[in-house]
Amino acid sequence: MMGLRLGADDYITKPFSQRLLLERIRALLRRNEAGRAEGSGATPAGVMLRGELVLDETKHQCLWKGRDIQLTVTEFLLVKALATRPGMVKSRDQLIDAAYGENIYVDDRTIDSHVKRVRKKFRATDDSFNQIETLYGIGYRYKDS
Repeated sequence: MMGLRLGADDYITKPFSQRLLLERIRALLRRNEAGRAEGSGATPAGVMLRGELVLDETKHQCLWKGRDIQLTVTEFLLVKALATRPGMVKSRDQLIDAAYGENIYVDDRTIDSHVKRVRKKFRATDDSFNQIETLYGIGYRYKDS
């Protein structure tokens, strides 16, 4: 689990079959090809571009329309989790796992508070910011510009 938090894509616990290993490798290759197909040009490692959003993990920097948005670590991880797959819905539980990990108990309403603060910070820079949608009873989704 610590490996995933440090940047690993996947892991397999022992014992495992060769068939499982091959299927995981194939899935990784498919994700890699899909990422190349979606890519909008070369970007440095650790930098995510989503329309007007730039997330630089190495600098812990978030830019919206070229302006710096000061986010806490938890807020940064939430934005990253949402922006990683634009259009895909993330449940509160998935966002808790992304921001806090699986071994920490956090009330799901805490995520609502974080999202509210994130929206407020982005709207302080851009009044028309509406990239984070709420799907009532389901979770949140990041809209790509």
